[in-house]
Amino acid sequence: MTSWRIVRIIAGTFILVSLLLGAPASPFFMSQWWLAFTAFVGLNLLQSGFTRWCPLEIILRKLGVPGGC
Repeated sequence: MTSWRIVRIIAGTFILVSLLLGAPASPFFMSQWWLAFTAFVGLNLLQSGFTRWCPLEIILRKLGVPGGC
């Protein structure tokens, strides 16, 4: 599995979990501040789409995960 696929899987998981914890209608609601984490992950995905720079991808490559094509 390539680093870009792992980044997207982790980002998608973070977004879904933070929505579960931050949406008032969710049975797992904790605090609406979790929605700020959702926005943070979304903004990171947006900026990485424009700049092709992602901190998590750099960490994964240093751990030996191969990069995407």
